[in-house]
Amino acid sequence: MRLALEWARKGLYTTSPNPRIGCVIVAAGKVIGAGVTQPAGQNHAEVQALADAAARGNDVRGATAYVTLEPCNHHGRTPPCSDALVRAGLGRVVAAMTDPNPLVAGQGLAKLQGAGIEVASGVLADEARELNIGFFSRMERGKPWVRMKCAASLDGMTALHNGRSQWITGQAARDDGHAWRARACAILTGIGTVKTDDPQLNVRAVATPRQPLRIVVDSRLEISLDARVLQGGDTWIVAAVANPAKEAQLRALGAEVILLPNAQGKVDLPALMLELGRRQINELHVEAGSKLNGSLIREGCVDELLLYLAPALIGDAQGMFGLPALADLDHQYRLRFHDITKTGDDLRILARFNHLTPTY
Repeated sequence: MRLALEWARKGLYTTSPNPRIGCVIVAAGKVIGAGVTQPAGQNHAEVQALADAAARGNDVRGATAYVTLEPCNHHGRTPPCSDALVRAGLGRVVAAMTDPNPLVAGQGLAKLQGAGIEVASGVLADEARELNIGFFSRMERGKPWVRMKCAASLDGMTALHNGRSQWITGQAARDDGHAWRARACAILTGIGTVKTDDPQLNVRAVATPRQPLRIVVDSRLEISLDARVLQGGDTWIVAAVANPAKEAQLRALGAEVILLPNAQGKVDLPALMLELGRRQINELHVEAGSKLNGSLIREGCVDELLLYLAPALIGDAQGMFGLPALADLDHQYRLRFHDITKTGDDLRILARFNHLTPTY
């Protein structure tokens, strides 16, 4: 199963909106076939592994398949993998965990068992879930896993008051940040960041065959038509106030405009998360300014913080999160450390909000 997870990681940047799945077929203690789920509409990992075994001239009848998620049992863009495994004559199928998709949810394993194939699940389930945390979030909560990235000094400052922020962290941390961008389905920022930094909001530091979508929260459609985020890829602009003329101009540039106002005339951020789930966004990567960061946190839209801390002190400057002052500590936002890693000269911290259930 660890080898199957290694194969699944080969699809880290490519399989969405499908989960990253790996499959390894074993007979007589030897790997005779292996595969990873291909981009949407193409073969799933099980079919790839069966094809690999056939290409090697290996007979899979009676063999064991280790797969990092329960084989599917429904017709989507591709036929059911459970049917392919039954036709191939596998003797045993071991899944890391059952599929949270209600179209599957145990039915794939049940079909295999009904065909006389021995089945088991629950092997390295935590690792398998982590690899597809966004897919599980979308299936179980109807919204993506939201990861908010910030780069700051040890005293929590992200930029000088004049806006200068390049560079607080080192090259290794910046490259690592691009790897996290690459695994996301979409990158979200706010109009303030677009105005100040004019970011491309794409992946450049790591090789990837797929660029994430770009999403800009822009309540009043203030974005410049020359903004770099509108060039060279798919961009969604989320607004609260209709402006038909500007909307037409943005659509002419290839952008999509989504209107989601709340009662205060701002973008309804919780509704946006549900809309992104409906649009099959598994992982959302946020790189925004303190104001939007604070709003997303206050409205319960953030699951995880990805923080890069440089061994430096800046002093009075711009912070990471625009959160209001507290009257007491009983209302502080509590998180738990999930991972702490040294990245170059900097520290990378993954911290998850305590409002999440233990399964996350």
